[in-house]
Order: sequence, then structure tokens, then C-alpha cells
Amino acid sequence: MNIEKFKPAIVYTIYIASTPEKVWQALTTAEFSRKYFFGHAVEVDLKVGGAYIMRTPDGALHISGEVIECDPPKRLTVTFNVNWPALVEKLGPTLVTYEVEQAGDAVKLTMLQSHDRPLSDDILSGGRQGWPAILSSLKSLLETGKPLAIEMAPPQRMLDALKEMGIGTPQ
Repeated sequence: MNIEKFKPAIVYTIYIASTPEKVWQALTTAEFSRKYFFGHAVEVDLKVGGAYIMRTPDGALHISGEVIECDPPKRLTVTFNVNWPALVEKLGPTLVTYEVEQAGDAVKLTMLQSHDRPLSDDILSGGRQGWPAILSSLKSLLETGKPLAIEMAPPQRMLDALKEMGIGTPQ
């Protein structure tokens, strides 16, 4: 995969009162991710070419991918493909990169969602809604010990755009 073709479509930066090691652990372990990622468990084989998997709260496969870059506790890039073959086929692969940097007494966490082709704002609305909630919940968990409880569903405008493209939504 030529990651040079991928351009960031979504970029969020958040500052967390924590250490790079704790942020890294939160991003890469199932036990920690379940707490802030609304029950979803992230499983990562922390080596280039290793597996990146996210499971739903009931254990079903939700995201599958591969580790593209791994520099603990500073940078992790993975392919991030929803277990929805028609979506990946039509919209292409997604890269997600986490950059973790010390920033004084805090950690600067930057998340980039990148694509190898332009995508409409309607299609990107799902990530633009989801990532701030996920990262805010991560911040809350690391700073207070409690994640946020945010109820979300895919944005209707994203679902409508997918339907218009002939991509049926999973049941």
C-alpha cells in the first residue's frame, strides 16, 4: 500500500493530562479501549504488518486492518476498514494515525483519518461526529477515571449518501 497517496480528511488534536505511555496503552489495548470506546475492544499486534482489530461490545468483528507504522509510544498508523465490504469496495481503505507527543505536563494526541481519494462531507460526517466523542471520552477516562456516556448513531446524511451510492447499510 502506498501511503503517500493518502491525504488527511479528518484531523483532531486534543491535550490530555496524562503520560505518553498511558495514552499509548489506552489506544492499543482491549481492556482500556472498552472503557472509552463505548464498549468496543481494540486489539493490536504492535509491529509493522501486525493485525489491527476492533470488536463490538458483543465480540463481533467491526474493524479490521494492518499496522503500517508503529513507534511506541509516539506513533501508530493502521488501516481501518469497517467490516462492511461494499463500503470498503466503493470508498477505498482508510488510514488512521495517532501521534502522541509530550506537551509540558500534558500529552498532545493528534488523530488523522486519511483516504486515497476525495470523499464527500456527507460520507465523512460519520467520522466527524464519532472521533470527537471517542477522543473526549479517552481524555475524560485518563483525567478523571470515568469515560463519557454519549449515545450516538450514524448520521442520517451519511446513511443517505451511502444509499445514494448503492451501498446498503448493515443490519
